[in-house]
Amino acid sequence: MKENVIKTKSFNFAVDIVMLYKELAYKQKEYVMSRQLLKSGTSIGANVREAEFAQSKPDFTNKTP
Repeated sequence: MKENVIKTKSFNFAVDIVMLYKELAYKQKEYVMSRQLLKSGTSIGANVREAEFAQSKPDFTNKTP
């Protein structure tokens, strides 16, 4: 099976976001902005997964941002 580049990049991006969140929240004591960054940065993976398992072409188009 061919490697899904978008899936791999979104996963790596999410890992980087989590590491940045830890840095901001625990070391810099910045909670509000870091929490929002965590939510928005990791939601990309959920959107990619949803689009990947779309039932049909119109469903895929509907699920992509």
